[in-house]
Amino acid sequence: MPRRIIHVDMDAFYASVEQRDRPELRGQPVVVGGSPDSRGVVAAASYEARTFGVRSAIPMSRAVRLCPKLVIIRPNFSKYRAVSQQVFEIFRSVTPLVEGLSLDEAYLDVTDNSWNEPLGMTVARRIKTLIRDTTDLTASAGVAPNKFLAKIASAWRKPDGLTVIAPERVEQFLHKLPVDALWGVGPVTAARLKERGIIQLLDVRTADPATLHAAVGNSADWLVRLAHGQDDRPVSPNRPAKSSSSERTYAEDLTDQARIREEVAGMARETAEWLARRDLLARTMTIKVRYQDFTTITRSHSATPTRDPEALISRALALLEKTEVHMRPVRLLGAGVHNLVGLSDIDADDERWPLLRGFG
Repeated sequence: MPRRIIHVDMDAFYASVEQRDRPELRGQPVVVGGSPDSRGVVAAASYEARTFGVRSAIPMSRAVRLCPKLVIIRPNFSKYRAVSQQVFEIFRSVTPLVEGLSLDEAYLDVTDNSWNEPLGMTVARRIKTLIRDTTDLTASAGVAPNKFLAKIASAWRKPDGLTVIAPERVEQFLHKLPVDALWGVGPVTAARLKERGIIQLLDVRTADPATLHAAVGNSADWLVRLAHGQDDRPVSPNRPAKSSSSERTYAEDLTDQARIREEVAGMARETAEWLARRDLLARTMTIKVRYQDFTTITRSHSATPTRDPEALISRALALLEKTEVHMRPVRLLGAGVHNLVGLSDIDADDERWPLLRGFG
């Protein structure tokens, strides 16, 4: 029996929460994000703002130029997390197979579900209704035999959309898609493919293997499978975190060495707190530096797994010494941890145990 996978994506989540809580903002072009005077970026844009070309991840200064009447709201992540928790409780009441991608997006495998409902479309419609009744927000959903197709379907008729791709309609649906609909094909990769005459998704099927490999490297075989509508990845609940990082862009370029070290140390401490909350350890510390001319570099170091704040701060500051922050103004700083392991993966008899746990 074909799987029934649903991808649910909340509509303009952060902005919609703000419009819900402040009725005077409904119908207005609203964005959530930082100040245009401090190199802020757009975290979310209402659909009214999107009509002006405002999108998430663009600089707020550009957003204001596109829409001078833009209403800018500072993010309130504790509020968004609370709403997200309500939404995910709905998901988990339907099936334990829920794979969260972010606060506002998830896959659900509803092949078996608590409602004993055989039609994925009906399950998706009921979920959308429950979300609206519980949160007064809308979500868009896609139903398909696999994750790749379900994600595309959920974006097909936003906002408040519902698109179903039945197994017998998969081939017909694939014929409509451009190459950048493929998983992992962003603007740069799409441009490389189009330079080689690979414009529609179906062109990937017939492309010369050497040409395709030259454009996308080792992802070529994976893209060919997707171009045939094949994706056997399961919906994986409780996906283990692979990394955590934070970064900040500064209103004025940093030149003071003590301030730069303080900023990086603070970010490293934040990652240690994140690890502690999840009972994880990190083997690899990475820092990121963007200079005044937008040149961006990263530095990484791997060692004994730890979540000890002082150990992680020490590693981050040692990496900072391998950059040119003492010579060049700094526009952005970031720090993160990778190669994570759980405490259960560490031998309790290991003499390094106090440091590994973060007490040493």
